[in-house]
Amino acid sequence: MLLPPSDWLSQAPLQPLQLDWLATAGIEVALLRLDQIDPLISGNKWFKLVEHLKAADRAGAEGIISLGGAHSNHLHALAAAGKRLGFQTVGLLRGHAQETPTVQDLQAFGMQLHWLGYGGYRARNEPGFWAPWHAQYPQLYAVPEGGGGLTGALGCAAIKQQAQAQLHTIGWSDYHAWWLACGTGTTLAGLVLAEAGAHPVYGALAVPDDHGVAPQVESILQAAGQGNEGYELIDASRGGFAKVDPLLLAFIEQTEQASGVPLEPLYTGKALLALKQQVEAGRFAAGTRLIFIHTGGLQGRRGFIASP
Repeated sequence: MLLPPSDWLSQAPLQPLQLDWLATAGIEVALLRLDQIDPLISGNKWFKLVEHLKAADRAGAEGIISLGGAHSNHLHALAAAGKRLGFQTVGLLRGHAQETPTVQDLQAFGMQLHWLGYGGYRARNEPGFWAPWHAQYPQLYAVPEGGGGLTGALGCAAIKQQAQAQLHTIGWSDYHAWWLACGTGTTLAGLVLAEAGAHPVYGALAVPDDHGVAPQVESILQAAGQGNEGYELIDASRGGFAKVDPLLLAFIEQTEQASGVPLEPLYTGKALLALKQQVEAGRFAAGTRLIFIHTGGLQGRRGFIASP
């Protein structure tokens, strides 16, 4: 069995985020700390993995094979889960062999790594890509990049449940919308499905438009039989995935000092900065209540900012 007990991970706390620019605009934000559910298998990654693991169990698989980059939060969570639960993991990585803190962890967790180069990785969505890997690892179940697809999105319904169960602890009876970073759009799509139109979901894109988040979200919603509505994507990539700049790094440092909440520059930092820009542009009326999802990924910041 690949699955842990149902109470394996702790519930993510919901806490008020108190920052000057929010107070000035009269906007309330509650932070859902998915980064605190587990030291290694943190953030939204477990939610995207859980339905894939159920499918792997049903298929009688002995482990998981999946894809990601040299700083991949998805592969990091998958490898950590495999080590802890005792199932085999294989990672197909973008680019050429390199040593990053994430890659060192993947190896320490026992994940078998294959570097595909850049051209080989770009072919991951082409017909026939998986055939040689299925032949080499017939006992493993293939999971898309980032734990994506409808299967990954369905696991994210529990994120809504965790937040709603705690609204009373911060004095809220309801909220107006969600705000979160998007890498593949899977978590956003899962929230859109869970909400079924009750609350809009805003996705701050950590990647440029050409990474295909919009068609990915539309595809997931279509596969679930829902229309392509209930959400909005906002460019927060700041020129490209994994691109950082002095303004972003200064914002992260100031926000961490003011709030005590750790951020990283690929996802949560960019998403919160994009929210600040939208708030200051008057996008939301005073009194608006937003739930901001801290999607974790703090292990990935080791390649950019020295961890405290």
